[in-house]
Amino acid sequence: MELDKKFMRRALELAALGKGRTSPNPMVGAVLVKDGRIVGEGYHRRCGGDHAEVAAFKAAGPRAAGATLYVNLEPCFHWGYTPPCVEAVIKSGAREVVIGMSDPNSLTNGKSIAKLRSQGVKVRVGVLRREAERLNEVFIKNMKQKMPFVAVKFAQTLDGKIATAAGKSKWITSDAARAFARRIRNEYDAILCGRRTVKQDDPGLNAGRRGKRIKKIIMDPAFKTSLSAKLFAKTQPQDCWLAVTQQAPLSRRKRLAELGVNVLVCPEKRGEIDLIFLFKQLASAGICSILVEGGAATVGRVLKAGLADKVYAYVAPKILGDQQALSSVTGLDIRDLPKAIVLKQMTVRSIGKDFLFEAYV
Repeated sequence: MELDKKFMRRALELAALGKGRTSPNPMVGAVLVKDGRIVGEGYHRRCGGDHAEVAAFKAAGPRAAGATLYVNLEPCFHWGYTPPCVEAVIKSGAREVVIGMSDPNSLTNGKSIAKLRSQGVKVRVGVLRREAERLNEVFIKNMKQKMPFVAVKFAQTLDGKIATAAGKSKWITSDAARAFARRIRNEYDAILCGRRTVKQDDPGLNAGRRGKRIKKIIMDPAFKTSLSAKLFAKTQPQDCWLAVTQQAPLSRRKRLAELGVNVLVCPEKRGEIDLIFLFKQLASAGICSILVEGGAATVGRVLKAGLADKVYAYVAPKILGDQQALSSVTGLDIRDLPKAIVLKQMTVRSIGKDFLFEAYV
């Protein structure tokens, strides 16, 4: 059993190398073991490329026959950009397959496991299942709920402020924390923020990795965002999404659409964009994960709507001590402590002089 865990950990390590590159596919790593030694390994590098199992079989060549395959996710059963991996497993001559978790995609879910067994291949499922599920939490939510995985991010002082009463926010956290936050963007398909953040901060919202085509989503009910905003610069128009309501002037909407920007006209909910409608539309457009970067009201609305899965809170060892200074999250209007949003599975790490609190909602 310890050997199983050892080789599955290696499969998970390999899978994680594809983080931020495989969407909408899951991250998968594969390890072929024969006589206690690794004879081939591989991982899914990008959507449309070889799946992990195929990469491992290519690396192993004829040594795959009679080997044990360790893979963190059930091999796919269906055709996509590539043929079903279950057929490649059978053809390889592997005698046993050890799987971290079954595939939540209904096109595969358990079907590959059943087929392998019907072909005389021994199959075991559930080795390091929890770790496998955590790695592909985005894919699991996409498959089960048809909604994007959503994380909210903010940087605050020790007393919970993201800007002074005068609106000054540069810079609360250190260079190291901001650089780390940009790297986190690489793991998500899109960044979302509200109109006020665009107006006040004029952020670029770019990924931390060169070549990463991250999508940018702006919520602006009346469409007051300037087309000269920095986030539009050096970004392909089709990677920009503007969520508006019927308040937005039709002429401006048409102009943006002509430029190639995606314009989503959303229903209103208490004068604001209906977030559930918006996120469903984004999911149907293939956006699997969203990082919400502000502002305080937008983060609060996402949390209040129950749409956030994860929180990244960067905390600087600074105190503003001003009730008029802007808090990191607003709009929840919680009057009773038992009704507070409770975070779980909290981890804390130091980054330069600051701290990152990472937790699930």
